[in-house]
Amino acid sequence: MHSQLVVLGGGPGGYASAFLAADAGLGVTIVESRGRLGGTCLLHGCIPSKALLHVARVLAEVDELRADWGIEIGRPAVRVESLRGRKEKVIAALSTGLQQLAKRRRVQVVRARGILDGNNALALEGDDPSIPADRRVSFDHLILATGSVPVMPALFRIDSPRVMDSSGALDLQDIPARLLVIGGGYIGLELGTVYARLGSQVSVAELTEGLLPGADRDLVKPLRRRLDVLFDKRIRLNTRVGSLAVDGEEVVATFEGPGHYGAERFDRVLVAVGRAPNSRGIGLETTSIETTDRGFVVCDRSMRTAEPNILAIGDVAGEPMLAHKATHQAKAAVETILGRNAAFEKRAIPAVVFTDPELAWAGLTEDQAKREGVAYETAVYPWGASGRAQAIGRTEGLTKWLVDPATRRLLGCGMVGAGAGELIGESALAIEMGCEVHDLTETVHPHPTLSETVMNAGEVYLGSAIEIHKPRRESAANSNAETGH
Repeated sequence: MHSQLVVLGGGPGGYASAFLAADAGLGVTIVESRGRLGGTCLLHGCIPSKALLHVARVLAEVDELRADWGIEIGRPAVRVESLRGRKEKVIAALSTGLQQLAKRRRVQVVRARGILDGNNALALEGDDPSIPADRRVSFDHLILATGSVPVMPALFRIDSPRVMDSSGALDLQDIPARLLVIGGGYIGLELGTVYARLGSQVSVAELTEGLLPGADRDLVKPLRRRLDVLFDKRIRLNTRVGSLAVDGEEVVATFEGPGHYGAERFDRVLVAVGRAPNSRGIGLETTSIETTDRGFVVCDRSMRTAEPNILAIGDVAGEPMLAHKATHQAKAAVETILGRNAAFEKRAIPAVVFTDPELAWAGLTEDQAKREGVAYETAVYPWGASGRAQAIGRTEGLTKWLVDPATRRLLGCGMVGAGAGELIGESALAIEMGCEVHDLTETVHPHPTLSETVMNAGEVYLGSAIEIHKPRRESAANSNAETGH
């Protein structure tokens, strides 16, 4: 079996590159070990978690109507089987759609585990009828889109379904009375939010001194305040989980650190300490392809590896490990294969944490600017001044711009608040286009909406904000690389 292009992996980057290449006239084969297209994002990550987070948000709104608006609503009853069934229905609809799109584009899908055998062939493992008789497929070009896998430290690898990774948590077998989340990153906090809203008593153990390492601290603060209420102040920072042991129907966890000491019992434990690139065991050693110390495949801005006919995209090609980054890298990879001058060089790759409130940022973060010595000024618009935020009772948010003091060009945007993930796209566009502050403030935004806060933060920078009084600073040329202000 031979194919002009073989794509190893059927996730967002994999199927995007396969479909784009097929549309350009190439013969394309996807090699995917799972029974369905969609990858981790669709089958075990982004989509099912957001479906469950939607349910969690609706439950929160019920509580808010009760507490803040005097609406009498009975306590919702959660039927786990129905909830799980609805989540699976969403996954099935999207995955079936991808299979139909592959068929219409004449993209061949081989269900197998693919292992490189040199720089022009894959050995195929499995027993699916789609695997050719000689269990090999040769290619002119290959795109590595193997994604990433949850990290499970050896310390926590005990033979029990009560200790879960993110995929296991999304299977939603039951609603544990007591759930321990190890890791205070976005995966742990998103899934912790889901289980807390469904009725679990959630505890979080985070090794570092703050939640969501990498996010600006002023964005994290409003989230921390709400999570302290939702998790009943069971967030333990600077805390290491020393061991896990199963005792009957419980898991015993020992804690070490100033945040918490001793042993505690839980019904289930979610290990959410990060993800690792899926680059081992795929035959890279039979090629000249190089990897970093963390296992990421080394590639250039055109997504080429050290083997010119093999390209890498998505999680396996480096951080940030985000589905939308993989999709855009797929475009660059296919353009490269077609012989066009293409490169993946983005100023702003938006990131969203789908907690409640949501966090979102694009472009330069304040922490990054300080590390890199970039001169910047900030302008912050509090959502307490937003009519829309007041109307819906969500005034804890803020929108922040980082601005080049010399050119007034927009460098980065961060926000926290209800629906922040839906708002960050405008900011990413402005940064990619190299907009200046006045480009943003002179764009008419609808009222009353939360999108106004993106414009309002620019007005704060210019000293022209209406709903708050904050005159423009005179010393625009002062560098925040030194002051941090």
